Amino acid sequence: MGVEPCFAMADLRYTVVIEPDDGAFSVIVPAFPEISTFGETHEEALAMARDAIRLSLEYRHEKGLNIPSSDVDETRIERVAITYPAA
Repeated sequence: MGVEPCFAMADLRYTVVIEPDDGAFSVIVPAFPEISTFGETHEEALAMARDAIRLSLEYRHEKGLNIPSSDVDETRIERVAITYPAA
């Protein structure tokens, strides 16, 4: 019977940007510039984003790299309207 290492757990929340893309959904995670993924459905895209974030967190932890803080309270998504002359 081995002893498993004990790790402190943190509840981290990150903003994901999901966009329709040719019948599927592409996803980016602003806090993790290296993450770009997709899913056939909205739910699958979210699941892929979660997996990619977990993998990135594991990699960053193993390499001693910065772990981004939760960003959901800081991130603002704005829509910008412009007027552009029609061709």
